[in-house]
Amino acid sequence: MSDIKRIETGPRMSQAVVHGGLVYLAGQVGTAGASVTVQTQDILANIDRLLASVGSDKSKILQTTIWMASMDDFAEMNAVWDGWVSQGNAPARATGEAKLATPDYKVEIIVIAAV
Repeated sequence: MSDIKRIETGPRMSQAVVHGGLVYLAGQVGTAGASVTVQTQDILANIDRLLASVGSDKSKILQTTIWMASMDDFAEMNAVWDGWVSQGNAPARATGEAKLATPDYKVEIIVIAAV
């Protein structure tokens, strides 16, 4: 049986959980009320930080789910994503539109990566 390691655990959730050679990140959001570009930059920086904290990095991302408040902002989010994603190591990815936790959030990104 593998050990389970929880990172930045609070009463409701952990920001990351490591188990079986994988790290599962909670949905990451950026600065509430900021533009899609700024929120996406914030989120990706936080993903980098969380992955580094468990000895992983963006080249090891296996799957990403991106929720957007409006698919009208898809190109703006992708402009940031495309400059960040590890070239040659793009993960499996799905993007959809959903009502997020508050109207101030425009993007939420969920990641599963190898450690």
